[in-house]
Amino acid sequence: MARMKFICDVDRCIECNACVTACKNEHEVPWGINRRRVITINDGQPGEKSVSIACMHCTDAPCMAVCPVNCFYKTEDGVVLHDKDICIGCGYCSLACPFDAPQFPNSAGKRPGEHATDFFVARGKMDKCTFCAGGPEENGSEAEFDKYGCNRLSEGKLPLCAEMCSTKALLAGDAPVIVAIHEDRIERRGYGDQRWGWEMAYGRPEKI
Repeated sequence: MARMKFICDVDRCIECNACVTACKNEHEVPWGINRRRVITINDGQPGEKSVSIACMHCTDAPCMAVCPVNCFYKTEDGVVLHDKDICIGCGYCSLACPFDAPQFPNSAGKRPGEHATDFFVARGKMDKCTFCAGGPEENGSEAEFDKYGCNRLSEGKLPLCAEMCSTKALLAGDAPVIVAIHEDRIERRGYGDQRWGWEMAYGRPEKI
C-alpha cells in the first residue's frame, strides 16, 4: 500500500510561493484560506531558510485523534481527509495540528476581500490540504469540487504544488520514493550520516 507524503527540502526552497499560488488556483480555495504556505526561519539572518508547509498527512494524525465527531478519515494511500458534511467546526483539529493545517474559512459573515476581525466570526466547516485527493465521493461532482477541490490522484497525477515547484524543493508521492530522493541529496551535499535532526532541518542547535 502506497503512503503518500510531502517533503520540503529547505536547501532548495527559494520562497517563490509558486506552490501556494498553484494550490489556490487549482482548487479555487476560498478567500482567507491557504492550504499551503511558505514560512521563513531566521528571516534576514545568517542561515535563513524557507520551508513550504501544509497538512503532512501524518501516519498517526492528531487531528483524527481529537475530532469529537470522527469526520477525519484516511484513504488507502495514507492521505488524511475530512468530511465537511460531518464537521461541526469545533476547531479541536486546528489546535491539535502542529502544522496549523486545518483552518476556519475567513469569509463567514464578510464580503469577499474583507478579513474577519474576530476568531468566532471566521468559524465554519474546517478546510485543509487534501493532497489533491478530493473528498469522500467516489465520482467527483461540482458540489464536491466546491468543498474539496480537484482529485488529481484519481487521474494519476501528483499534487500541483509539488509539480509547480521550480527547484524541486517540494516533493510529493510515495514515502519510500521521496525519502530516497532526499537522502541522496543529503549524501551528495557531504552531510554523511547527519541526514536528520534539528540542526539539519532548522539550521540551529536544539535548545535544551
